Amino acid sequence: MPADGLLREPKGFALRYFFGSYGIFLALFAPGLGGLSVRVQALVGLDQAPTVLGLVLGSGAFFALITQPLVGRLSDRTTARTGMRKPWIIAGAVGTFLGILVITVAPNITMLIVGWAMAQLFANFAQAALTATVADQVPEARRGRVSGIIGTTAPLGILTGALGLTLLPNDILRMGIPAAIGLIACLMFAFLLKDRVLTTKPDRFDFREFFASFVFNPAKHRNLGWAWLSKLMIMFGYASTVTYLILFLATSFGITDIGKQLQFNLLATVVLVSANVVFAILGGWWSDKIQNRRLFVAVGAVMIAIGVLMFPVAPALGTTWGLGLILVAEAFIGAGAGFFLSVDMALSIAVLPNAEEVGKDLGVLNIANTLPQTLSPLIAGVVIIPLGDTLFGAGYSLWFIVAAAVALVGAAMVYRIKGVR
Repeated sequence: MPADGLLREPKGFALRYFFGSYGIFLALFAPGLGGLSVRVQALVGLDQAPTVLGLVLGSGAFFALITQPLVGRLSDRTTARTGMRKPWIIAGAVGTFLGILVITVAPNITMLIVGWAMAQLFANFAQAALTATVADQVPEARRGRVSGIIGTTAPLGILTGALGLTLLPNDILRMGIPAAIGLIACLMFAFLLKDRVLTTKPDRFDFREFFASFVFNPAKHRNLGWAWLSKLMIMFGYASTVTYLILFLATSFGITDIGKQLQFNLLATVVLVSANVVFAILGGWWSDKIQNRRLFVAVGAVMIAIGVLMFPVAPALGTTWGLGLILVAEAFIGAGAGFFLSVDMALSIAVLPNAEEVGKDLGVLNIANTLPQTLSPLIAGVVIIPLGDTLFGAGYSLWFIVAAAVALVGAAMVYRIKGVR
């Protein structure tokens, strides 16, 4: 890796990365966490909302799938005088902001899909290049600590996004202000970054190179393959409750008032994020100390699964105890995700096969982080929840059981990675 000859990352890098990563997550989570749920309910009504929300969120899956590895590959080959990663971060931040503005004023579902697809496309521009800077700037011995700090950015984005949804009076402010904060944070990171500069002209980028951006040979690079599958499944379980909490409150507890939905959503998010931040920082420090990454992935995945399995039990306990159990579940999910995210970046970099294609390979791995956030709601809303309602009258229960099982399989798969503790 380019940074392995360094004793530590540049002064202030981790803090600047924290704000840049937090900004892009905040911009995405404000609509993803509840903003789109509120918009969809207003446009089509509660009965159609789960399926339509799944379609809207799923529209971003294609762009998450192609953009991260492609931009990672292109940034590995970028010869701009300003650096390899900086142009992509700037373009991604600006495009994400514009896409979310489209969402805030969309008069129908079609425009909602266009805005979300645009936001996902450009957010993955920024995330792919941001992620590659860690391998460029941070040496192996310190990646656990830095990964732990980075692991707090997504939950903090969730928390402040939920806070904005609750406190701000309309959709333009609820999603527009987080998007503006994300734009400013990413631009500040990019302009202050002492970027890696590629001085040799790369080979011509043809169609073969283009398609190679999205694949790797799992037989040749087994560790990369197992890391990808494990990450995908764990994040699938984690994403299962975040997007559908508001609709779950409406259908399973009869909480149909938007204000009450957003208030409980905020409370649940505070619990989730508090546990996440504590365990992410603890896990990053601890994993560096014992030099073991897989243990934290496995334990984190099991904790996520336990938390998700509490959701189908909660409605049977009544409103008071049931909502209380959901808060306990959020604590388990947050703590488990904290452990997982604390070592995710360090483990990802450890399995990279080629130091010259850091951006591309991290982009492929990051698909496993971002794809479940859009694919999970799509599968839930279009397939699992309607199927469960038809067969058992319990669509959400079936969905949460499936998601927990997937996370547990991901926990087992991490031990297929060899040569990394």
